[in-house]
Amino acid sequence: MRHVVTRPDVPAPIGVPVPRRDGVAKVTGAAAFTVDLSVPGMAHAKILRSPYAHARIRRVDLDAARAHPGVIAVVSAAELDDVHLVYGHAVADHPLIAVDKVRFAGEPVVGVVAEDAVTAEEALRLIDIEWEPLPFVRDTAEALGDDAPVLHERPGEQRPHRGFEEDIRRTHANVCSSSRQAWGDIAAAFSDAHLVVEGEYHYPMCYAYAMEPYTALAQWSDDGLTVWTSGQHPYMVRDDLAHCFDLPLAKVRVVVPYVGGGYGSKSYTKIEPLTAALALRAGRPVRLALSVEEAILTTRGDAATVRLRTAFDREGHILGRHATIHLDTGAYAENSPLVGRKAANRLGGPYRILALDVTCDVVYTNTAPASSFRGFGAPQVTLAGESQLDEAAAKLGIDPLALRRRNVLDPGERPWPKARGIDADLAGDLALAAEELGWDAPLPPGRGRGICLSASDAGSEPITTAIVRVLADGSIVASCGSTEIGQGSSTVLAQIAAAEMGVELDRVHLIQSDTAAVSYDRSTGASRTTTLMGLAIQAAARDLREQLVEWATTALAPDGPAVEERRSGVQVGDTLHDWGEVVRAWFGGAAGEAVGRGYLRRSGATAEMPPFWEIGCVGVEVSVDEQTGRITIEKLVTVGDIGCAINPQTAEAQDVGAAMMGLGMATLEELVYEDGNLLNGNLFDYRVPRTTNLPELRTVLVERGDGVGVYGAKGGGEGALNPVAAAIANAVERAAGIRLREAPFTPERVWRAIQERDAGVAR
Repeated sequence: MRHVVTRPDVPAPIGVPVPRRDGVAKVTGAAAFTVDLSVPGMAHAKILRSPYAHARIRRVDLDAARAHPGVIAVVSAAELDDVHLVYGHAVADHPLIAVDKVRFAGEPVVGVVAEDAVTAEEALRLIDIEWEPLPFVRDTAEALGDDAPVLHERPGEQRPHRGFEEDIRRTHANVCSSSRQAWGDIAAAFSDAHLVVEGEYHYPMCYAYAMEPYTALAQWSDDGLTVWTSGQHPYMVRDDLAHCFDLPLAKVRVVVPYVGGGYGSKSYTKIEPLTAALALRAGRPVRLALSVEEAILTTRGDAATVRLRTAFDREGHILGRHATIHLDTGAYAENSPLVGRKAANRLGGPYRILALDVTCDVVYTNTAPASSFRGFGAPQVTLAGESQLDEAAAKLGIDPLALRRRNVLDPGERPWPKARGIDADLAGDLALAAEELGWDAPLPPGRGRGICLSASDAGSEPITTAIVRVLADGSIVASCGSTEIGQGSSTVLAQIAAAEMGVELDRVHLIQSDTAAVSYDRSTGASRTTTLMGLAIQAAARDLREQLVEWATTALAPDGPAVEERRSGVQVGDTLHDWGEVVRAWFGGAAGEAVGRGYLRRSGATAEMPPFWEIGCVGVEVSVDEQTGRITIEKLVTVGDIGCAINPQTAEAQDVGAAMMGLGMATLEELVYEDGNLLNGNLFDYRVPRTTNLPELRTVLVERGDGVGVYGAKGGGEGALNPVAAAIANAVERAAGIRLREAPFTPERVWRAIQERDAGVAR
């Protein structure tokens, strides 16, 4: 790893106890996530799923299953007449269990609760259902046809906190939502153009492949509902549970233990309402643990078709872009309306574009629902946008790197009129990537290089709170609603609390992800936790320090001398007192504590949206075997423009992990449907990169202190994924003279492109 610090005072204040080079491996808050997911009387649930992509449920016979020994409850929609069955984050269109009809193969239809999982599985086979198969649509092209079957006869209700301001529009019966981003005179841009590049690009539907499948445990009591879940957004899950069961928020507790990976796929509500409904009918705590195959059918990423035209002048300046994006959201909206909004925003990239007109339609199909996924619309559109920059460079006779430098936004320049200015030196990032990749060094035949950029309006809404407490012995407890999903937040947030209170890291205990024990955080996603929760913890710590200085004045120096604040306490005269001494003195004994509060909203430094820009800057070197079509990634370079690496080790790991995920989706990963059924929905047939696929890795962490977060930090963890497919496509074009527009770039697709190239040469 190479570490580039271009501002000498990063990180800043009060002696941050943070390793500047080696990182911290210790997870300080681990004890907060140790939850025994087994409660007295717990039963186990299994789900009967639809074998049809689209069908009406004509008759359901549950009697034989109910009579099976060991079965506690058998539940279909008919048994839940006192529950609001439909929920959804952006659009309320998703029943927790099928009502009257199913819309994808794998949709839950009946839940069985039994003493053990084996008995529940046996009872599933005794359920008798009469189906009426219906016509179904396989992809967005079919779904948008004039005679296409309609998946949702009535539009789902718009939810109030869906993440963007404009109303959700439906331009077709199967369009879930439609978003538009536009500025400038698009007609003039194309009429004045010296060169117009156009094409259609396809990005696959993919599975996030977290180590832990979806799991939930629900328990009802006189105090309300408690759900333990492997979810990223406990407070949003709480909202949906309160809605489904008509409960006040105070009566719903959501606890998130340490989660085995998320990558966006565990955002928002998944199996929690169904688990709670089964527990309600069973009259006992119920645990529902999905298999990997069931998890794949629960959430995936949006597939995309992008039709893009880009106009250039003679010198290679971008005059305009016009695009239509179709995202395949599957059977239900989930969070895809916001993915569509972000895709429209991100197609322009980090470039100066005089005119732009992008429409993104999020389309229902009879496939598994799509939702949040690492990158959030950026990988889909970056493939198109960055491919066309290289295509234009070749036609204009300009080096692709020089073309990008000519068009990138300067620091502080706004990508569109109402957006926050870019908080990055993009030209500097390109230079670092080119240096690490050896951009100008000669290459043997069959090899090529590509460098690509992206910029994502990240951070989500800055609605975040935190609490920091000093106990009587001077140790620190920090409480926050952010979820640890493997990204290292439990270490980094503890580091920030330690830095702000001036204590050693092992004196800090972090509590996370229990809505009954910590304060509100909107979500864990959009690379926001270090930046936004970090600001809330910093604000809470500074509120706490201010209180403690006042307490010291009252308890330690009522008649003078002056109390002076120090890094880890106060000085009164010649005597230093740590924070614990101040607490004990104010309460008059070895007891008590002080509490600081931090609140974050759209105000001050976080008034403009997005809260920060997440930059993706990736370079690759590839070789192409023209006999087999196999692409080998020889070298992969990532530039992590993160403002301040509070923990360099975890920051590097996030960049490398994101880039490898991008490599998988670019070359291997794709969920394949045939006749309405998923063909490769298992870990054997769905292939991801392995250690044998690892290229030579070079990571650069850039610290310029230009972020809105603590010590100038800003988000990382998604950026390195977003440009990978485009960089590989451009490198392959330079290596083999073929233009790949459909990911993943499998050997077959590459081989066919080579055959078409050779046939064209022959003609």
